Amino acid sequence: MFVASAAQSLRDFLKEESAGGVVLMVAAACALVLANSPLAAAYNSALATEIALTVGGAGIEKPALLWINDGLMALFFFLVGLEVKREVLTGQLSSWKQSSLPLFAAIGGMVLPALVFVAINWNQPENLAGWAVPAATDIAFALGILALLGSRVPVALKALLLAIAVIDDIGAIVIIALFYTPSVDVSMLLGAVGVFAVLLAIGKARVGSSLPYVILGAALWFFVLKSGVHATLAGVALAITVPMNDRKGRDVLERMEHGLHPWVAFLVVPVFALANAGVSFAGMELSAFAAPLPMGIALGLFVGKQLGIFGFAWAAARTGIASLPEGISWKQVYGLSLIAGIGFTMSLFIGNLAFASADQIAAVKLGVISGSLVAALAGIFILRNAESNPQ
Repeated sequence: MFVASAAQSLRDFLKEESAGGVVLMVAAACALVLANSPLAAAYNSALATEIALTVGGAGIEKPALLWINDGLMALFFFLVGLEVKREVLTGQLSSWKQSSLPLFAAIGGMVLPALVFVAINWNQPENLAGWAVPAATDIAFALGILALLGSRVPVALKALLLAIAVIDDIGAIVIIALFYTPSVDVSMLLGAVGVFAVLLAIGKARVGSSLPYVILGAALWFFVLKSGVHATLAGVALAITVPMNDRKGRDVLERMEHGLHPWVAFLVVPVFALANAGVSFAGMELSAFAAPLPMGIALGLFVGKQLGIFGFAWAAARTGIASLPEGISWKQVYGLSLIAGIGFTMSLFIGNLAFASADQIAAVKLGVISGSLVAALAGIFILRNAESNPQ
């Protein structure tokens, strides 16, 4: 019964994630159209509009773009945290047998893209902060592409991609925490630790109501934002405190995950794409694609991802450390490694953390979009011609 329920939950998740990927593609396309239309000035002005939230004279004032990137995306990271916790406790990462192949594949898929980027930008020290940009995989976008291929892609291959992307997300979270936190306000960080401790106690008591997590989660986000640590990490910290079940044995984590997922898939991530994917091509020459920053990102996603994921997975299976899931061929794994080169959401997010210059951020967008597009097209071509074969 448990196995059947878990399998159905995975199928439902993949279906919803795939649909969200299609919406994400539409939002990204709209951003590109707006940025290259007569509405470009209004589009940029709207994102730069200052929005203030104050209580008793104290509060936060940020441009709309940062409310999206720091605020709305905290919900995205909260959902990621819930997904990671579930996968580690009961899902694809709950045993060494299940997690070994995606673990090695994900490590390769983070290390090789970073090395490709650094190799191309070695003589451009001002660009090296972007080394982590091509290390990320956009699971919604990737599963959206797989959804377009229909029955040619078995559920087992989608599950493998999901497991790789979850580990990839863990890596991205660690990278953001360690390398993209410029300074820390200790008093605010202590406030965040205090709120986190209360949340841990509530979770330990297996409180099932969402209300205390919402209220204290908002306080945690505020303290983390003010501390200098990126505010979205508050979402991950909050997810850690959510129990699997309440005192009566009812699902808490899965209920929150399923309740939040449609909002993230169909609102949060598309709004992020609409706000961040707009790059103007006005006056741009083809040589712009060959500049070290966008080229490093594009080749990191297209070349680094496929070499890292496929190469590390093959090596792990060849040495007996891991095994290929039943019914999946190596050609399909290669196609998956190409599809995993779609960085988009997390790549753009890290790019915004890595650079402050408008020109560099525009170059990041150019590299992410071009690299993701080429990886998607190549992956579609391979998977359309791949068959599910027993080993």
